[in-house]
Amino acid sequence: MALYLGVMSGTSLDGLDIALIENEPRVSLLASHYIPMPETLRLAMLGLCASGPDEIARAALAEAEWVRLAAQGIRHLLDAEGLSPEDIRAIGSHGQTIRHEPARGFTVQIGNPALLVELTGICVVGDFRRRDVAAGGQGAPLVPPFMMRCSTPRASVLQCSMSAASAISA
Repeated sequence: MALYLGVMSGTSLDGLDIALIENEPRVSLLASHYIPMPETLRLAMLGLCASGPDEIARAALAEAEWVRLAAQGIRHLLDAEGLSPEDIRAIGSHGQTIRHEPARGFTVQIGNPALLVELTGICVVGDFRRRDVAAGGQGAPLVPPFMMRCSTPRASVLQCSMSAASAISA
């Protein structure tokens, strides 16, 4: 059984969605967990969507807080499902988009995969949008390739999160 986690937060900044999926023999959503975004973190992320004073330091601090929140949610989901980090093959983490201008050749997500590895003990794959922009794409949407592989309506509940996890096993 190949188990993966997908982590995603969207432009609404309302929270993080975490999905546990099995990818063999078909993609199946096994469990999910939602964590509301703390208001202080939401405001910090919104403040990073435009240039401002000390934005690199502010981005690093917000990123670390986002990753700690994701790690907390991952631990909660694993505990609820009776799983350990060793049971998970990898985490697909989109991070949080703070600037997205593919016409100018860039997109910026924060999410520090290295810190997420340290906090969870699980391999992390990320930076999906930048890879797509580097290849000449728009960096979005990330969902259609995953949805082509889904076989049940239930699997679409957290399609964005699972898209990340699905991408690393393809």
